[in-house]
Amino acid sequence: MKTFRPLILLAALAFPTLALAQAQSTDDRQAYRQQWPLQLAQPQAGAYRLTLDDGVYRTAVSPRLADVQVFNAQGQALPSALLAADQPLAQAPQWQTLSWFPLPPMAGTSGDDLQLLTERNTDGSVRRVEARLGRGGAAGQPAGWLIDASALKTGVQALRLDWQTQSPLQARVRVEMSNDLRDWLRIADDVPLVDLQHEGRRLQQRRIEIARQAKYFRILPIGADALPALSTVQAELVPTAQAIAWRWQSLTGTAGKPGEFEYQLDGRFPIAQADIATADNSVVQWTLLSRDDADQPWQVRAGPWVAYQLQDAADRRQSQTQPLTRSTRDRYWKLVAGQAQSMPAPTLKLGYQPEALVFLSQGEPPFTVAAGSLRAERQEAPVATVIAQLREQHGAQWQPAQATVQGAPQVLAGDAAVAPQRDWKQWLLWALLVIGVLIVGGFAVSLLRQPNRDGGS
Repeated sequence: MKTFRPLILLAALAFPTLALAQAQSTDDRQAYRQQWPLQLAQPQAGAYRLTLDDGVYRTAVSPRLADVQVFNAQGQALPSALLAADQPLAQAPQWQTLSWFPLPPMAGTSGDDLQLLTERNTDGSVRRVEARLGRGGAAGQPAGWLIDASALKTGVQALRLDWQTQSPLQARVRVEMSNDLRDWLRIADDVPLVDLQHEGRRLQQRRIEIARQAKYFRILPIGADALPALSTVQAELVPTAQAIAWRWQSLTGTAGKPGEFEYQLDGRFPIAQADIATADNSVVQWTLLSRDDADQPWQVRAGPWVAYQLQDAADRRQSQTQPLTRSTRDRYWKLVAGQAQSMPAPTLKLGYQPEALVFLSQGEPPFTVAAGSLRAERQEAPVATVIAQLREQHGAQWQPAQATVQGAPQVLAGDAAVAPQRDWKQWLLWALLVIGVLIVGGFAVSLLRQPNRDGGS
């Protein structure tokens, strides 16, 4: 009976460890500091796009934002990927209505030459078009469309055509672009336009991929395909970084050496621009530096540049914001003046554009987004591949639905999730091993001390 005591003791010591490990594996959210409930714009969209807010950035500790993860109601991590603000999936598409003009056929001729007589407004946009296309066709049937995109300041990602017709449509068109209505460049061939109905279901293809920038586009039918009468034409704009709203963090500095001021950022924001604000008129040449750890050397992020602020009775003028050499999530920042002089600490304004976390729905809602962990790390999923397949099923105009943070944060592991911890499992295993060796050694010594009962007497 005594020989089983060491084994019983080892099992008793190991059981709490296994139980704790099993309890932690049931809900991965307990490795995070806190979470926020999500509200879905569409309950069963399949894929969602969550624009990160200040609370998530302030809670995260990972320099790569790897400790931000979406979970379902069962505590399972959902497939997700972090996208920069200027990536198409990271933002909702922007549409703008464009002017368009039907191109009438010119009877008795052939070919595709387009003769245009245009009247323009003062801004260069087209007011009126008289067009003749060298193509035979039925009376009243458009021989193509001329689309005026001269008012756009950015490129066109796609065109969406809307028409009002109950007749079945299956046509093929080609797309050309021009900046002067004289020289045309063909950019797309054999593009299908489809509008079919059967047994209460409708199949439509109205979107034409462009991904170009030009003042004018024309859409021409291929062969004798008939085109419907358009009602509207909309352009999906190419996303640009400047079109995304900038958010700013204003930091109060502490003075160091003359002309040097240090600041601390309380979050993992993707800082890409900087600005200076002072209480009075000023003009100073600044250099901006940053680092992520107090023991690391400073790295130049912007400048030197001249920042000024001039205020009079009628107006206020100030220098433009300064772009950084690259986006960074550093915590510590430093301003160094071109001339060492005593001055009040200026306000450092750091600008960023919020990123998006695109995730796929699995399991049961409600969904939550958790942030802040030194132990957990998000595994980037091939979300773009899945999005491409979903677009094949739902149409080229399909986009991930919007998800937004709703309500106050809910505490999970709290500050323990972001506190440095020792590898307690390894220490416990070593302790069990040492205890086991001591027990076995003690048991062996006790056996040696027993009298030899088998010896002669």
